[in-house]
Amino acid sequence: MSTLALLRFTPIPTLTRPLTRPKPPPPARTVSMSSNRSTLVPSVDRLVAAAAYTLPFLNALPYGRFLFSRYPVLSVPVSPFFPLLSALHSVPFAGFVAFFALYLGVVRNPSLPRFVRFNSMQAVVLDVLLALPSLLQRVLGTPTRGVGFRVLELGYDAIFVFAAGCFVYAVVSCVLGRTPYLPIVATAADRQL
Repeated sequence: MSTLALLRFTPIPTLTRPLTRPKPPPPARTVSMSSNRSTLVPSVDRLVAAAAYTLPFLNALPYGRFLFSRYPVLSVPVSPFFPLLSALHSVPFAGFVAFFALYLGVVRNPSLPRFVRFNSMQAVVLDVLLALPSLLQRVLGTPTRGVGFRVLELGYDAIFVFAAGCFVYAVVSCVLGRTPYLPIVATAADRQL
């Protein structure tokens, strides 16, 4: 017999099990009867976390001077902060003391909830970032006219808009009990806790 004839008459073995696996039954749904109150942040913690952002916002107000002179309407919503700013600048080293009080008294206090500590650390990092342009300006000097002054003015405007946006976003998030994650700041703050 030829090999072709052998192949024609060779029986094909049958498979004992199917090629695809049967789908498992869907998992049973369980309904949790727990209250959402356990996941809510207490109101005192919300207010403390929101208040922590006041320090960097007060330090950002001087960066808005060009915007306030160009558009006086913008100074109306921030006018309640001007007395706090003048009080902060009238007492020697008040900003320095407030910074370390926030850092040592709140951020490094393990008895406080993480929500408060994380938001305070974000406020501290934001405050440090806001001090860097001022430091750079002292090293390089302040231009009084020309392109240098225009760059200074645009830089101040950008810094103030960024800081004001961070302040509004963070305070609203804290009041709602949500954790705000500020750009640039959140990763640095999370590493410190």
